[in-house]
Amino acid sequence: MNFKHIGQLLPLLLLTLIFTTASSQEGFKIGAHGGIPIGDFNDRIGVVVGADIGYMWAPNKIFDIGLKAGIVHGFPERFRAESVSIKLPSLQFAPIAASIRIWAAKSFSFGGDVGQAFGLNEGNDGGFYYRPQIGIQTGPQSEVNFSYTGIDIGDRTWNTITLGYTYTFLSARHYR
Repeated sequence: MNFKHIGQLLPLLLLTLIFTTASSQEGFKIGAHGGIPIGDFNDRIGVVVGADIGYMWAPNKIFDIGLKAGIVHGFPERFRAESVSIKLPSLQFAPIAASIRIWAAKSFSFGGDVGQAFGLNEGNDGGFYYRPQIGIQTGPQSEVNFSYTGIDIGDRTWNTITLGYTYTFLSARHYR
């Protein structure tokens, strides 16, 4: 027996096993997330919160595709120097994105969102939006996810790390 061929087939066998146990979630999704900024806005923004709503289609049990819209709000830091208090402006974005989730196992997914984030406050034009994330299914319709968000807004980039929760209102075909 040639062990070279077994070594080549082993990764294919493992991927087949992983993907046959995958479980997608089709339906309307609503979620919330909170986190901290990193990079260019770390000195101006203290905490970030956001909410998303969208719909995911599940063409098979391996991946979901869909559309999402949301809002992201960055709460500003407040600086005090002796008798002067400076409050920096908050930042708000409204992202609209295409989404994909790959279910590597029954309760584990990874994927991301790509689209445009529109700036909602004065002087904020928004920019290209991307949000890779990993998720762990915590129930038949719920998921906890960890994500990184990037929004290219000209010469600076909005970067955050967030922890979120998503609930899926399953489509009618899941109730049959």
